[in-house]
Amino acid sequence: MERIYIQATMSKLPYLNLGCGVTYDDRWTNIDFVSTGKGVVAHNLLSGIPCKDETFEVVYHSHVLEHFPKDEALKFLRECNRVLKPGGVIRVAIPDLEQIARNYIQYLEAALAGETGAKEKYEWTVIEMLDQMVRNTTGGDMLKYVADTSRNNDEFLIGRHGHEMERLFEAVRGTPRPQSSTAVVSKPSVVSRAKNKIKRIITQQVLGDEYRLLEQARYRNSGEIHQWMYDRYSLGELLRAAGFRNPEVKTAFESAVPDWPGYKLDGADGKVRKPDSLFMEAIK
Repeated sequence: MERIYIQATMSKLPYLNLGCGVTYDDRWTNIDFVSTGKGVVAHNLLSGIPCKDETFEVVYHSHVLEHFPKDEALKFLRECNRVLKPGGVIRVAIPDLEQIARNYIQYLEAALAGETGAKEKYEWTVIEMLDQMVRNTTGGDMLKYVADTSRNNDEFLIGRHGHEMERLFEAVRGTPRPQSSTAVVSKPSVVSRAKNKIKRIITQQVLGDEYRLLEQARYRNSGEIHQWMYDRYSLGELLRAAGFRNPEVKTAFESAVPDWPGYKLDGADGKVRKPDSLFMEAIK
């Protein structure tokens, strides 16, 4: 079967944003597993990047790599290398394992010492480290923690996760949230929902107790959970293994990409979008 490629156009910058979600710049080529807005191309990135060799000068992805199984992550980065022009820049943002590990030790020792507020910070740090890898239901223990306002820990959570946590507060605690102007949400039809419900009922009756295991397997392959975590050493080594050189840690607003802060992908107005991130760039 002939491979279908996304064609570069003169109206776009030679920049590629993969797994963009609802945070993207219209001047870039934007691809995600599902279309999240006008111009966002839907494509299963596990099957590769649908672009020709040496098409782009920049490839960027934020909080995507950790959702790939470890062996698939290397394949994905090699695909990023393939579509980059020589001298091009790859920029990767991921949850920073080192940052979480340092927090774990800090708040463990503080909790043992009985410091005020340390228990809540410790509990969240353990959840942050483990829940997104081991959960079997959407949101896992993170949602339970966020829903419990008696913990009085909102400032710490926002400091760790920025705007993403504020959005989670709104979703979990029932506060209305304005619909994003870039997001396109398609709701299944009444007929489609009815068919799916009937299918679930029949499947439950046929499989009995095995149905729960089937649902868990489906969930764990849905793309929500983290399949691996990285720090500045392991990500640097992975980038080198994928054919990149000179991996270097950056800040949210520091980059070899010209006018990087102007694209507002890792932050805007001096605020980091995902403060728990490790930002790293390398060169092809």
